[in-house]
This record gives sequence, structure tokens and C-alpha cells, in this order.
Amino acid sequence: METSETFLVDRKLEENKAVVRDFYMLAFNQRKPEEAMARYVHTEYCQHNPRVGNGVAAFIAFARGFLQAYPNLHYYLKRIIAEGDMVILHSQMLREPTDRGMAVVDIFRLEDGKIVEHWDVIQEVPEFSANNNSMF
Repeated sequence: METSETFLVDRKLEENKAVVRDFYMLAFNQRKPEEAMARYVHTEYCQHNPRVGNGVAAFIAFARGFLQAYPNLHYYLKRIIAEGDMVILHSQMLREPTDRGMAVVDIFRLEDGKIVEHWDVIQEVPEFSANNNSMF
């Protein structure tokens, strides 16, 4: 039998996963980074990607430029993993529909249901692989 504490922890993990998933889809696939930041991100947002500044305004400027440079950009979420206050997304980013894409791992830390911190690791999907395993 599941304890009420376990149920609450599981529910919080699912809520955190939903926040991150909805943020990502709204910011990038729906092309609304301003709305995504207002709805899902804490005002004291800390960014660890060295190409993006800290804070809400810096992320919006980056996202707007990225979306403008790649008007056909689309993210396909493959996995969402949550533990404690962390949520990890594993996705395939296609800049163009014919692109092989990039494998992306985004790591988010949340506080009180809002994203407060972000890290990412990005790798091009190569034309050839030394094995038959998918990156996804």
C-alpha cells in the first residue's frame, strides 16, 4: 500500500514534469517564450548555458533570436525524468524538417512550482554511427 507521503512526492514529481514540459512546448514549439517565462519561470532565473545570460529578459532575447534564425525549429520530447527538485528532458531538436537534428538534454531545477535554474548538453546527430543504437 502506498503511503500518503509517497503519494505526495509522486504527485509533486509529476507536477514538476508538467511544468517543464509545458514550458518547453510553449517557449519553442508554440513560439511564445514571453508567455512561457511569465507562466513557468521564477523571476530569479539562473542560466548555465554559456551562450545565454541570466534572467528572464536574457532568455527571451535568446529564444527570439533562435526562433528567428530557425523558423522551422521543433523539439520532440523523448523522455522526462524527475527526482527531487530536478527535471531532465531528453529531446530531439530539428532546426529544419530534413535535419538529422541534435540530441539535447536539458536539466531544470524548480522551486515552488517554478523553474529557477537550467543546464543543457547538446550533441549533433551524426550521419554515421559506430553502432546501430539510436540516440533517442
